Amino acid sequence: MSEKITKTEAEWRAMLTPIQYAVTRQKATERPYANEYDAVFAPGVYRCICCGEELFESDAKFQSHCGWPAFSAPIDASKIDEEVDRTHGMVRVEVLCAKCDAHLGHVFPDGPGPDGLRYCINSASLKLEPKE
Repeated sequence: MSEKITKTEAEWRAMLTPIQYAVTRQKATERPYANEYDAVFAPGVYRCICCGEELFESDAKFQSHCGWPAFSAPIDASKIDEEVDRTHGMVRVEVLCAKCDAHLGHVFPDGPGPDGLRYCINSASLKLEPKE
């Protein structure tokens, strides 16, 4: 993996919209079904909004009806970090960008495919780079 990207809170605030900052730097969650990529299935690569790292491919995206973009796997497991999240009276697995520590969302064991995982990711943490 390439070198970690670190910035001050002021630098993150200056480059991100308020919702992008709240989600990626403060671990907020955007509203379900009212976000940019939930219903988008265009071909492309989803990158981290903070550092541009390639995280998910559109081929791994599926309609989970959870209200947020859902992926069966990241592009490469080394691109993400996972941590136990015990907030809000639940025990979940948080998904972070390995390059810049941006909060992306959570992973759940109820997805399709061979691994059975559902990466439930906030649109505000992603930028879709369409395939031409």
